[in-house]
Amino acid sequence: MAEQQLSAPPRALSLVRRSAGGLTHVSEHQPARYTIVGNHLTQHRELSLTAIGLGAHIQSLPDGAQVDIRTLAAKFPEGRGRIAAALRELEQHGYLERVRERTSEGRIVTRTFSYNAPEITRARRRAGETRPREAVGPPAASARADPGPPPRTSPALAPPPRTDPGQAPRASTDQAPPRRTGPPVQPPLRAPAPPPVPPRPRTTRADAVPTGTTPARTAASLLAELRRDDDRLLLPERDVRRLAPAVTTWLERGVAPGAVRHTLSANLPPDLRHPAALLAHRLTALLPPPLPAAARPGPPRPAVVPLQNCDGCDRAFRSPKPGLCRDCQEPEQGDTPTAA
Repeated sequence: MAEQQLSAPPRALSLVRRSAGGLTHVSEHQPARYTIVGNHLTQHRELSLTAIGLGAHIQSLPDGAQVDIRTLAAKFPEGRGRIAAALRELEQHGYLERVRERTSEGRIVTRTFSYNAPEITRARRRAGETRPREAVGPPAASARADPGPPPRTSPALAPPPRTDPGQAPRASTDQAPPRRTGPPVQPPLRAPAPPPVPPRPRTTRADAVPTGTTPARTAASLLAELRRDDDRLLLPERDVRRLAPAVTTWLERGVAPGAVRHTLSANLPPDLRHPAALLAHRLTALLPPPLPAAARPGPPRPAVVPLQNCDGCDRAFRSPKPGLCRDCQEPEQGDTPTAA
């Protein structure tokens, strides 16, 4: 019997390859919204499964996404402790880098850098290529500037032509005509030097504060002059304007400017760091009470009659002029003869 030869094609293979056991991939084409993750991360031997999944999730996020512990814990069922431990694992193996920076507003923010291939990044940094940039080579030959003809020398600066001893010199037709010269230019007159400014006399503590001004100006001048007593009391203009009303209150309560200045500049601490704060504390804590109001003048007291010594009995009695007392005056009046 002849050998049977079949011409029918074999059965079509299934789309899914079946094996005796294990994993079988069903791959579909993804036109968009997919991320390429290296096997060095997904099959890492030392990372935990939480760290591997979290690393793949972070690589799929766009730039600027929040990947702090609180945001990730609100998104996944894992707690903050497990997420924090996974982030530390990724940072230890080079897949994450967290850097703290200060913004222009003064806030501290954490910037997170995600590396999809940390080994390649480290090799590139070791090679000195910290960031890709265009290679700047020498300019092309066509772009180089044409040297052009050599510069022509001025006829006035050109060397004189060589002539033979027996030949008369010829007049050069290319020689430039003589220039017409005008009147000689006179140099500008220098202005006389200004007289020297006499040095400013040094002011003492008694006359440092200007007199005859308003209390507000006196207070501002007093605060500005404190640096003459101690260099650490150099105040900016903003602090002078802020402290001037408190000094004005001292002056209005009858305190002399010298006393105010001594109170503010005496017994300073050795480690003075904030002079404006110290002055504000002293102006508030050491503020003296206002002077009591002057009592109203009462009615004029009566004139006191002086004491006089009697010329008759030498007794003292009050009288505006010397003479006899009342007792000595009565006998004299009794001895006077009556008219007949």
